[in-house]
Amino acid sequence: MSLKRTTVYLEDEDLRELKTTASRKGVSEAELIREGVRLAIARNRVWDEPAGLPVFDSGDPSFAERADDILRNTESGDWSEAS
Repeated sequence: MSLKRTTVYLEDEDLRELKTTASRKGVSEAELIREGVRLAIARNRVWDEPAGLPVFDSGDPSFAERADDILRNTESGDWSEAS
């Protein structure tokens, strides 16, 4: 990994928390900042296409109509209809 130097401006309280957290975790302030940048990028990422939901065929044409009942039963431990 090739690191590039940059400058960030932090509010006093954020800088104090950064120093405290880095010390507590035994890592550098720079490592915490890099982690925060990666998290912010991931949280704000815009995907080209929406994630697809898995599709399956249960083999039971009435499954969709009964889905709520089946899920309710499985929550209570009754898996007999789920298979």
